[in-house]
Formats: sequence, C-alpha cells, structure tokens
Amino acid sequence: MKTSVLISGAGVGGSTLAYWLADNGFQVTVVERAGAQRSSGNPVDVRGPAIDVVNRMGVMPELRKAATSVDRISFVDAKGAVRASVRTGGSSDGAGGEVELPRAELAAVLLGAARDRAEIRWGDTITGLADDGDRVAVTFAGSAPATYDYVIGADGLHSGVRRLVFGEEPEFVRHKGMYVATLPVEHALGEEREVVMYNTPGRSVSVHPAGGKPLAAFIFRGPETPGYDYRDTAQHKRLVHAAYAGRMGAFGGLLEQVSAAPDLYFDAVCQVRMPSWSRGRVALLGDAGSSLSLFGDGSTLAIAGAHTLAEELTRTPADPHTAFTRYEERHRRLLAPKQRGFRLAGALMVPASRPGILARDAVVRLLPRI
Repeated sequence: MKTSVLISGAGVGGSTLAYWLADNGFQVTVVERAGAQRSSGNPVDVRGPAIDVVNRMGVMPELRKAATSVDRISFVDAKGAVRASVRTGGSSDGAGGEVELPRAELAAVLLGAARDRAEIRWGDTITGLADDGDRVAVTFAGSAPATYDYVIGADGLHSGVRRLVFGEEPEFVRHKGMYVATLPVEHALGEEREVVMYNTPGRSVSVHPAGGKPLAAFIFRGPETPGYDYRDTAQHKRLVHAAYAGRMGAFGGLLEQVSAAPDLYFDAVCQVRMPSWSRGRVALLGDAGSSLSLFGDGSTLAIAGAHTLAEELTRTPADPHTAFTRYEERHRRLLAPKQRGFRLAGALMVPASRPGILARDAVVRLLPRI
C-alpha cells in the first residue's frame, strides 16, 4: 500500500511537494481553502537551488514563457521624472539560469505539473488533526473525515495546520513593521523592461510591467493594526488609502484601481520563527514554518524545501522523526542567510525618511550606469 500524504496548500511549496512525492510513489492529496488560484501576487524569483528542481520537473520552458523580462528599477519623483536607476541582477527570462515571474503564474505552472499525479481539492480546509503515532485522522470543513500517514502544512503565513498542531499565530509570527498590497493594473508606467518606483517617507508605490500584465505594489511602514484581519479586503483597501491619500504624486490614479480591485493581495510583512517544524507525523513547509515575507526569497526557498522534504520522506517513509529531522537540518542551513538581509532590503525599497530616500538615490547613481 502506498504511503499517503495530505498537503494543505496548493501554492508554490505545496505544489512542488505534491509533484515530487507522487513521483516517488506516494499517494498525495492537496487541499486548498481557496476556490481557485489567485490572479494577483508580486513578481518572485526562481533561482539558486530551485533552478535544478524546476529543471528536473521539466517546467522551466513554461516559466520562461511567463517571465517578466525586467532589467532595471527606476526611482522617480512626484512628477514621474527618473532620479536614479539600478540594473536588476541575473537574467529575467531564464536564459542565465534564474527567472522572475508573477507568483500566481509560478504557482499555476507548478500545480499543473502535479495535477495529473495528485488529487487536488479546491474550496476545502482542514478543521481538525489527531495524530496517534501511526496515522493522522483529519476532519475537513467540506468533506468527509479521512486518515493519512502524513500531513504537511504548506498553507502560508497564516497556516491553519500550524495553529491546530503547534499553537496560536502570535506565538510564532512577528510583525516586521511593514504592509504590502499588490494588484493587477491597467497600464505599465515605464518602458517594457522597467519597474518604476515612487517613494515618500515610509512608503513606496511601484508598477512592474510583468510581461505585459502590469502589477502595482504598495509597500508601507506601520505598526501592528488593532483588529487586523488578513481576510478582510474592505479593511485592506482602507489601510492603503489611509497610508497613501495625498502622497501619490503623479500616480494617484492607482488608488482608484485599489478601490475597484476584485483581487487585491494584502498582508503584513511578518517573520515566522519556530523551534521545530514538525511534531509527530505533521510538518510545516515554506512560509508556514519559516516565513520572512516580501524580502526573504520565499518562492525559491519553498521550492528547494519541498524537494528536500520529499527526498527525506522517500528515504525513510516509515520513520517520520528521522525524515523530518534531516529535512529541517538541511533546509535551515539554506534559510539562515536569507533571513539576515531584511533590514538592508527594506532600506533600499522603503526608506523611512526623506534623507533616507535622498541617500538611497545618491548611492544608486554611483553604481555603474545602465
């Protein structure tokens, strides 16, 4: 009989894990709360250790087709005039190895690779988990109870699996003093391969051409919001308007698109820190166990972590302690350097003060001309 695995979350990590576990002979079910995949989400990079994983999955040609092909970021003033520009690293179309593409398209390609190998259940979620040491009994919001050999929480920053097994969110999630909102918009603001960004103290608004499907991003500094609900879109739109009203310069029309957006992504920028990512036959993957959202190379880490977890479960499918321990040891070594770069990235993208903006632009102008 095949070893059965339930994965909560059909995003980047969950889809990659589903592919590799099924490829190694596991019986895989993926359950996803959303009724369908999102259309929004900021552009993300697939690079480093994730490159070999997606190449072996055979999906790199599809990722290249969806690539954003951006080669620079231009920092502009309130009238849209360029103050400084910086070349982006690597090759955005995958020709040099790494590739940048919208997160939603990355997730769709990875899920497409897994779809014929695993059962995918949309519009459902886990409501209870009971691990007796040999199997995990699971209850669902919209389907009959079932048991599995393993359960993996790949369900993001606000992981339901983490809450059910390890404890409530405040025990592990730390607000990092920023919020981010992204949405598709009607027009790019710069050239075909150019990201345009406008800053005021503690705020940035940018438009990414995203391969002909422009995406706007609002990133702003702020303390924890009392009563914040990550599922309350109306609240999210109010927070964006409160942060940016009267501070948009030539980009004020983007706020109107926020008001009308049917699929606005919004969340606090947070860090997840946990002493362990597993308990019994349940483990966490990606942002659920180790998020540093926005600046932490999350998609690359999720792909690499999923492959590592699949390898270790395949090596010792009857020994969860050994499999999860090896997975965690290997992946924490990859994760640690990424989590140390948050402060520098924040200072570059969202300077906290006007002198900080001027200093950032001055430093960028000293870089080699593009």
